[in-house]
Amino acid sequence: MGQKIVVGITQGDTNGISYEVIIKALSDARMFDLCIPVVYGSSRAFGLFRKQIPEMEQLNTNIVNSAKDAHSKRVNIINVVPDSMAIEIGQPTEDGAKAAIIALQAAVADLKSGFIDALVTGSFNKHTVAQAHFNFPGHTEYLINEFGAKDGLMFLCSDTIKVGVVTNHIPISKVSDTITKDLIVSKLKLMNESLMRDFGVIRPKIAVLGLNPHAGDGGSLGNEEAVKIIPAIEYANSNNILAFGPYSPDGFFSTNNQYKFDAVLAMYHDQGLIPFKALSFDKGVNFTAGLPIVRTSPDHGTAFELAGKGVANPMPMLSAIYAAIDICNNRRNYDIMRENPLEVKLFEGPKYEKTIPIE
Repeated sequence: MGQKIVVGITQGDTNGISYEVIIKALSDARMFDLCIPVVYGSSRAFGLFRKQIPEMEQLNTNIVNSAKDAHSKRVNIINVVPDSMAIEIGQPTEDGAKAAIIALQAAVADLKSGFIDALVTGSFNKHTVAQAHFNFPGHTEYLINEFGAKDGLMFLCSDTIKVGVVTNHIPISKVSDTITKDLIVSKLKLMNESLMRDFGVIRPKIAVLGLNPHAGDGGSLGNEEAVKIIPAIEYANSNNILAFGPYSPDGFFSTNNQYKFDAVLAMYHDQGLIPFKALSFDKGVNFTAGLPIVRTSPDHGTAFELAGKGVANPMPMLSAIYAAIDICNNRRNYDIMRENPLEVKLFEGPKYEKTIPIE
C-alpha cells in the first residue's frame, strides 16, 4: 500500500449528529490502517459527545496545531472553533452554524495548501448557515467557487447506484428555466470523466432522465425533452460519451433500469435524491465531481431530532470516509497510468517498388 491518505473531516453543525457519527466511524482501529483522520472543530465538543457514548470514551485523540503534525494512529483534532461558542445539542442555533462555517473554512485552507488529501464534510443546516451570512446554498456551490471550477456535479454514490443532478439547490419553480442543453452537456462531461478517473469505469454508460411526467409524452406534457435534453444527449454521443434517454422518471427506478447503467443523470435535486436515498440511504455518499480536490459527505442532514441520543447511524460517515480514500487512490492510479504515454504511430506497412512484368 502507498502513502496513507490524510482525510480532513469538518465537524458540521455542533448541535447536530455530526460529532456522534464521526466518533463512531473513527472508533474502529482498522480505520488508521487506511487513512490519517484530522477533525476540524473543537476538542471540547468532541469530548462532550464522546462522553455520551460510553463505549467510545477510550478513543485516543491527539490535539494538533496543524494537519502537518497529525499522528498516524490517533484521531487528530485541530481546534478552530472557539470554546466560547455555545453548544445546545439538538437546537438549530447561530453558534452551531457559525462553528460549521469556521471548521469548513479552516479545512479548505489546509486542502489548498496540500496539508490534507481529501475533505469529508459534516452536515450543516442550510437555513441557519444562511442566517450566519454563508452566501452559498450548500457545500457543493461553496467548493466550486473556492476552487475556481467552471462547473461541478452533485454526485450521489453507493456501491450499487450513482446519481447526479443537473440543478442543485434551487426552487422547483426555477428548474425548467435553469436547465439548458449546454448545462446538461456540462454535467454529462463531468459525470463521464468522474466515472473514469474517480471510479475506474473504462467506458461509462449514463442514463438521462426526462424533466416532465412520462418524459414529456411526445410533447403533450412539456417540450423540454425535445428542445433541451435530447439535443444534449445527441451532442454528448457525438463527443464519445455514451448517454441514453431521456427516460421517464417515474418508471425508470421501479423497473431497476438504474442497475443497467454506470450512473444516472437527473434533472433536479429531488428527482435524483429521493430514489437514491430510498435505495442506498445507509451507505449513500455525496461526492462533488469536477473539482481538483476530493470532497465527500454523508448523505444526510443535521438530524437535530436525533442529536445527543446516541442512536445516530455512522454508516453514511464511514462510507464517506471510505469513498474519499478510494477516490484519492483511483485518481493517483489513473494519473500515473497516463503519465508519459507512448506516441501513437500508424503502421504503414512495407513499401514495394512497382515493377513492369516482362512479356
